[in-house]
Order: sequence, then structure tokens, then C-alpha cells
Amino acid sequence: MGESLDGKVVLVTGGAKRVGAAIVRRLHGAGARVALHYRSSEADAERLEAELVAARAGSAARLRRDLLEPNAAEELVAAVIERFGRLDLVVNSASIFYPGKIGKIEPRHWDELVGSNLRAPLFVSQAAAPHLKQARGAIVNITDIHAERPLKGFALYSVAKAGLAALTRSLALELAPEVRVNAVAPGAIAWPEDGKFDNAERQRIVATTPLGRIGAPQDIAQAVHFLATAPFVTGQTIAVDGGRSVFL
Repeated sequence: MGESLDGKVVLVTGGAKRVGAAIVRRLHGAGARVALHYRSSEADAERLEAELVAARAGSAARLRRDLLEPNAAEELVAAVIERFGRLDLVVNSASIFYPGKIGKIEPRHWDELVGSNLRAPLFVSQAAAPHLKQARGAIVNITDIHAERPLKGFALYSVAKAGLAALTRSLALELAPEVRVNAVAPGAIAWPEDGKFDNAERQRIVATTPLGRIGAPQDIAQAVHFLATAPFVTGQTIAVDGGRSVFL
């Protein structure tokens, strides 16, 4: 597992399934106690919590919040502190992803996409900052390679992730020297469950990825673990994309 996280407490937003769950398992396997945030994936969160607690008693807790609601970020961080007494690492993984073509974007799309991908990470990080400073901890944001190279048909999502990339650098300045802030920018990591990309588009994406395949959630989790334990790295974004951002 690499560097130990024994004695550390981690909050992972959107941690019930897919990439978030892989991050939770990786950091828990490295010794951390994990606060597992979710919004609607109750059954997934319950199963994952049970799995982790069975492996190590008292090492995980599931916390439900809708981060689009006012004060949800502050309430979530307070719940982590109440349950575990400290906070060493925040992983802002929760995200909403869907297309938004120019001419079809509505205010509610702004609220959902910018709210989940930028506003929520900002307010979670802000609420966590005093505790992270005390612990000399870290924040890892999950951005996207399309923060730098927008995805056609996903203008608003790309803009929201670009904002998160900028927030990563800003927080690295604002919270230094006590707190390190970095990001992981995934490329194609497991296809969306709702079939947003048809077979032709999937083949095109693989063809434009130098490593010739998509990645796995565990690839993102490994990068998060590295950044969580890299003491002289801050303000950086690691692309975990099989080289696709080099091609684009």
C-alpha cells in the first residue's frame, strides 16, 4: 500500500461507489479511519461501511448529506469531527456529470454542475481547513483532464472542473504551510453507467489514448494515496489518463 495512514482520519465525498469507493478502500487499507460521504447511494454506502468495519472495528462511518444544500458542507465536517475527533485528509470526489450544449443550458444545470464540482469542494475545504491546519493535513481534489481541454458538448461540466483546478492552486497558497492541496485529473476511468458514450465513441477514446485502454478506479485511488503522503508536493495536478491529455 505504500505510505501508512495509521492514526489518520479521512473524509471522502462521493465515496460510496465507483472511483470514490476505490479511494475509500485504498486509504482504509493504508490504515486510515474513513468518513464515507454519500448523497443517494444508501445501499452502496451501507455495504462499503460494513465491509470496512468488518476488516477493522470502528474504522469507518457513512455520512449522508446533499452538498448542494446550504450549510451541508459545514454539517458534514462537524459530523466527522464528532465521530472521529480529528480530520487529516479531505478527498473531494463527489461529482455530477452530464452533457450541456450551448443553447440548451438552464440555470438548474449551473446549480447542479458548478454546485457539485466547484461550490461543494470549496465549502467542504473551507469548513475542514481549521482541522486540517491543526493536523498539518491535506486536500486532494478530483478534477478532470477536460478542465484543461474542454469536452465538446460538456461545456458547463468542463468549466466547473476548470474552476476546481484553479481552486486547487488557490487553496495551496491560502492554506500553506500547514495544509497541502493537490488534485488528480482522471481521463477515461470506467465508462459512465448511463451509457453516455456509445461504442463508437468509446472506441475513439481508446484510440486516442496512448496506452490503448481505459483506466480503472484503482488507478485514481493510487494517485490520491500518493498525494496524501507526499510531504513536499502542493498546488499540483496529476493527470491519470493513460497519456490521453498528451494526445488531445
